[in-house]
Amino acid sequence: MGKCSRRLVVFLFLWGYQESAGARTLKQEQGHAHEVHCSRERSRAAWKIIEEYFMPFVEKERYHISTRCRLHPENDLFRDQEEHKIHQDLHDWRCGYCKKVFYDETYLDKHFDNRHYDILNVSHGRCLADVCGALHCDLVMDSATRKTKCNPAAAAKNKHLCESLADSCFPANEGPSAHRLNELFLRQFCDAHTCNGRRKPFPRGGEVNFNFSGLFLFCLRRYQVTTKLRLIGDEVAKSIFAIPLYFQAYSQSKSV
Repeated sequence: MGKCSRRLVVFLFLWGYQESAGARTLKQEQGHAHEVHCSRERSRAAWKIIEEYFMPFVEKERYHISTRCRLHPENDLFRDQEEHKIHQDLHDWRCGYCKKVFYDETYLDKHFDNRHYDILNVSHGRCLADVCGALHCDLVMDSATRKTKCNPAAAAKNKHLCESLADSCFPANEGPSAHRLNELFLRQFCDAHTCNGRRKPFPRGGEVNFNFSGLFLFCLRRYQVTTKLRLIGDEVAKSIFAIPLYFQAYSQSKSV
């Protein structure tokens, strides 16, 4: 083989090496994805439901949930990663660990799976998605299961799981606050696990309802007070302007 041929082979080899470097980097990130038998999407839905439809009541009672409770933040496999999401704009999702920017939350989720897998504590098998059936996750997700016919066996299973969560997280014999939260959890989540359609989940509403109802009452009260003060002011003004007219009429009557 001549010198030119050998140089050509070396050149092509180096070119191919450089060309594949970027692709190999991408493949490394994709290839390092670890398989986790826990749905991030359903875990996120479960946490959203807990945070919106139950935590306002827990905070109102000033109740401290035990780490033994499956609803505790420490028992959410993805909680630390979810708290390291920085959503600055519609298409601006940032990784709180390495500050990388992504167009969509889906890509940020994949980045967490590939690059920050070590953050997950998979040793305890904690998966918040496992309680999705009890918490009615399908109602806050774009899920086709909502359109399927109600299965009495599945409803009974979810109700049993729901009641076990109520008893383990809020033991009724641990005091008034725990007893009230236990009853509320049963009404808020468990009663709706039937196929008769009479009960709906989240009948007590959640944080959003509290804010809007409170804001409405505040505005209504302020309107009533302002209206009352305006009426009082009008009456006072009428009285003040009536004084000179009274004296004028009185003087005219005396002169006559």
